[in-house]
Amino acid sequence: MSFFSILTIFAGLTLFLYGMNLMGIGLERVAGRKLESVIEKATSRPIKGVLIGAAVTAVIQSSSATTVMLVGFVNSGLMRLSQVVGVIMGANIGTTITAWILSLVSVDSSNFIVRIFKPDTFAPILGIIGIGLVMAGKRNKNKDVGRILLGFFILMFGMTTMSDAVKPLAQMEGFTKMLTMFSNPILGILTGAIFTAIIQSSSASVGVLQALSTTGVVTFGSAVPIILGQNIGTCATALISSIGTNKNAKRAALIHLFFNVIGTVLFASLFYGLNAVFDFAFVNSVLNPVGIAIFHTIFNVLTTLVLFPFTKLLVRLSETIIKDKGTVVEKIVLDERFLNTPSIAVEQCKRYIVTMANVTKETILMAIPLVKHYDAKKAQVIVDNEDLIDTYEDKLGSYLVKLSGRELNDKDSKEISKILHSISDFERISDHAVNILDVAKELYDKDITFSEQAYKELDVMASAVEEILDLTVDAFLNNDFEKASKVEPLEQVIDELKIILKNRHIERLQGGGCTIELGFILSDLINNYERVSDHCSNLAVLTIQIAEGLFDTHEYLQNVKQSDRTHYMKYYRKYHDKYDVARIVDNNIKNEDPVALPKQKP
Repeated sequence: MSFFSILTIFAGLTLFLYGMNLMGIGLERVAGRKLESVIEKATSRPIKGVLIGAAVTAVIQSSSATTVMLVGFVNSGLMRLSQVVGVIMGANIGTTITAWILSLVSVDSSNFIVRIFKPDTFAPILGIIGIGLVMAGKRNKNKDVGRILLGFFILMFGMTTMSDAVKPLAQMEGFTKMLTMFSNPILGILTGAIFTAIIQSSSASVGVLQALSTTGVVTFGSAVPIILGQNIGTCATALISSIGTNKNAKRAALIHLFFNVIGTVLFASLFYGLNAVFDFAFVNSVLNPVGIAIFHTIFNVLTTLVLFPFTKLLVRLSETIIKDKGTVVEKIVLDERFLNTPSIAVEQCKRYIVTMANVTKETILMAIPLVKHYDAKKAQVIVDNEDLIDTYEDKLGSYLVKLSGRELNDKDSKEISKILHSISDFERISDHAVNILDVAKELYDKDITFSEQAYKELDVMASAVEEILDLTVDAFLNNDFEKASKVEPLEQVIDELKIILKNRHIERLQGGGCTIELGFILSDLINNYERVSDHCSNLAVLTIQIAEGLFDTHEYLQNVKQSDRTHYMKYYRKYHDKYDVARIVDNNIKNEDPVALPKQKP
């Protein structure tokens, strides 16, 4: 075999691997968030997990991609360890579909229908359609479909190139002797495992073996151990992806390894044990690509059937090897493995922004009552929550910047913009919670209090802040435009309350009913309340504008107050009457508390 023939083999392998990668990326992007929702449906029922794992892997053409996804899901808390076992088993079955597709290369017939379905015929047609969609497609989804078709064409072209290039090997005595060496179970398994671990794909590894089998010198005895080893080698991808993850994610990768190692040991022991007794004649028979696809499928299906009843034992085995240390709780982090599947990465971010929004709201509502009744334990919770929200802002921001550099569909792009624009407002609201806490602590440490009238006025403003937080968070999390539209009128009322409360304080100061020191503290508190409402206004505007892809907050607010004056004034009057300080405080309605402070969490 000449140097150029060897170069052609590697060129075919390069095209094959690139085509498989391009097709896989396109399939993942088209499936998008549906992949996550489908996999998440694999609840505690392993049989459902097997079916879902097989289906998802058949779609994205990669068991490695599925298991890496599972490691990420477990690491991010989207799935429990017990849920992934069945999906892993199904992934091993689903990956056999690729071998069946590649086996079409060996189909030879003069029948018109059969020839239509040969890769030599339909792959170029798909490639032409694919490149047309990639170059001329205006929508990202059309481009992704184009990538799938183009990837399939490149994959099949690479497979054909390899098959044609290796045919001269059949005439080489050294090549035949080398294949005979692989008939040794240990050597064959190691070779298959190492080669698959290097190229990071069992589907590609099996494809290379199928290409070699077109020479007509690959026997059943030499192919079996290589195929067994390929199933072990594919675990390398998941194991590598588990580096830096939490314990359960590492266990998920380990379960994938256990499944394939145990299956290989059992199958090899049974096959070679029976062969030693009965001396199977078919061991020396030649295997073609279809035969390899058949054996690959039988092995994975049988392994699943044998190990399926022992899913809980596989989980326990992984927990025995990777033990928990004491009661240390491992943090859930944004998993960068999902950056290659943007829709799933966006869904992960959405889960975190929900938590961030709710923790922010709870922190403010916990801080406000401390102005009257200081509690050191709750004060520490507020500080801890603020640190947590700071971490959320930092990690979400960094992650989303990376994610925004990927190719995104319109829906995911809008979600990323929404989250990126919102995290700073939630973080600033939590800062104001700490500022309110500082006011409460200063009052407590100095053993001073506001006047009864000042407290009642603060109660009014605090209740307005509670309502605007409720409206804002609900509107933001549920994309409720109706609630979002009520925020700005209430924010205007809170702005006016700030002025009213300061003026009333000046009146008390002039009448000797208050001190300058308390005045500074009161002003600081009122300013923080008002700033919370400002950030709520930003979030509400964002909720309304995100559908239009516009983020000019100032221009939007001007338009709201002018073009939609009727709606705006309706709610402005409603909130103005509801939080009328003079009516509520000065009339001093006895035995009635129309605007109580937000209730504390137990």
